[in-house]
Amino acid sequence: MIGSRRRLGMGSDSSWPGFVDALSALLLVIIFLLSMFVLSQFFMGQALTGRDQALAELRGQVAQLGNLLKLEQQANNSLRDSMANLAVSLNAANADRDKLTADLDTVRSALTESDTRLAEMTAARERFEADAVGLAQKYKLAAETLTEEQTLSARARAQVLQLQNNITALREQLGRLEAALDASEERDRRNQAVIVDMGRRLNRALASKVQELAGYRSEFFGRLKEVLSTRPEIRIEGDRFVFASELLFASASAELGPEGRAELRKFAETLIVISREIPAELQWILRVDGHTDVRPISNALFKSNWELSSARAISVVRFLTEVGVPANRLAAVGFGEYQPIDPSENIFAYSRNRRIEMRLTQR
Repeated sequence: MIGSRRRLGMGSDSSWPGFVDALSALLLVIIFLLSMFVLSQFFMGQALTGRDQALAELRGQVAQLGNLLKLEQQANNSLRDSMANLAVSLNAANADRDKLTADLDTVRSALTESDTRLAEMTAARERFEADAVGLAQKYKLAAETLTEEQTLSARARAQVLQLQNNITALREQLGRLEAALDASEERDRRNQAVIVDMGRRLNRALASKVQELAGYRSEFFGRLKEVLSTRPEIRIEGDRFVFASELLFASASAELGPEGRAELRKFAETLIVISREIPAELQWILRVDGHTDVRPISNALFKSNWELSSARAISVVRFLTEVGVPANRLAAVGFGEYQPIDPSENIFAYSRNRRIEMRLTQR
């Protein structure tokens, strides 16, 4: 076409059409570049919006984790209060052993709950660290992409800088959280050691009280042996005094006879004297055990040997209270024929098995 124009123009100027063609091509290139720039800005905005949402979720997780940490601190404060109460209870262990044991169980339960919460916090921290690592990787990829982009706007650069600052602050918060968790674990270890030590001290205190009561029991038995040694119906077997039923009761009866009352009065006087020497914190008790022989009984008052043995033990306890022994230091138990001394079946075995036993023990 240009050749035909040259032929028709007979040598006229043809530079203008060529310039128009070049300008059109240049305009198309500029439009293409502008389109590419708009598309890159659009995708970059989408990427930054996604990062803002991730940062918002991460801030929510950090706030939740901070609340959990506060709850853990409150639980640790409660645990310290419980330990203080437990220390006070330990000072009164000689007077209230059962209460101290209950307090120790309470502290152990609280410590178990604290360990469970600590495990949950550790698991949450690991998940949080994993999220932080993923976010750091995304940030690294975004930074490399932004470096390659030559036409990044100033607003996009400011957002990237803000993202870097948030990640730095997040890492600092993670460091503080790890330090707090380490401190909590150390406190739990110290509390566990205190509990173990208090348990050992409690066991030693209880053992010393048992030994002390055993000393008074030996002295008590020694004095009673001097007072009652003239009667063959009264004997000492191990850690108990044994009274033959014939000395105290008539056959098939639970009513104390005159001889039995006289011997029991001597017994009660010796018990009252030595009880004044026993410290008040020793929770001692005199257990009165009633026993019968194996031969069955059935009458209008007693339907079985169990009822007869219980009634006899109660009669002894009532008489001891009448002559001055405190009722809170006495207990009556009936064993019937089920705890024989001699399993033989003859009149001598029957006589030995019909008895009242006195045992000084600890509540």
